[in-house]
Amino acid sequence: MTIESFSNFLKSISDKPLSVLDPSIPLKDFCALDLSVSNKQLQNVDVSSSDALEKHIWNHINESNAKVAYGGYLEQRGIYNRSAYFNQENPETERNIHLGIDLWIKANTPIYAPLDGTIHSFNNNTNYGDYGPTIILKHNINGIVFHTLYGHLSEISLLGKQVGTEVKQGEQIATLGTAEVNGDYAPHLHFQLVKDMQDFKGDYPGVTNRLDLDFYKINCPDPNLLLKLY
Repeated sequence: MTIESFSNFLKSISDKPLSVLDPSIPLKDFCALDLSVSNKQLQNVDVSSSDALEKHIWNHINESNAKVAYGGYLEQRGIYNRSAYFNQENPETERNIHLGIDLWIKANTPIYAPLDGTIHSFNNNTNYGDYGPTIILKHNINGIVFHTLYGHLSEISLLGKQVGTEVKQGEQIATLGTAEVNGDYAPHLHFQLVKDMQDFKGDYPGVTNRLDLDFYKINCPDPNLLLKLY
């Protein structure tokens, strides 16, 4: 299946936006957020500090009269430079291109399954700057298999989880974590589509470098094909 046909398939799953947050939140309460290296507003923000970044994000949300900020697919960011887990001396191998959509909202916010599926895997990824608690769902629609990843969750989200458990569309699967457990980020959900999990369990790269970008564009298409936020 080509990237075009797979993207068209994902887009066709639903005419309406699919929800990973409370579906009663209207689209007007979402605002776009730019965390790219080209955003000059970030030059005055210490993006290495989760507190400073959270303050910037909530100032933006409040100024936009919104409740949720979203964005980040294929965005080149500078916020990963603080972590040796991402940072490389060679700019070609430095992982700083984001592969999911981030939804910035308060900690402990409930997270819901956008589609029927099963629990593929889960793990607490504790590297500094990593996902923290993470859940991955497997979906099979009309014989086409793909996965959705939910990163930066609360530790309690992993309690009682079992691989293979069925999950229904609209079922709460988790809550968001705080900076203390989510890799030291302002609270947010990292939502990512993954076609081939490549034997990863409870984890999958959410940031890539330029050398591998073409592959990840194919394996991790734009989550907005489901969310339809823009």
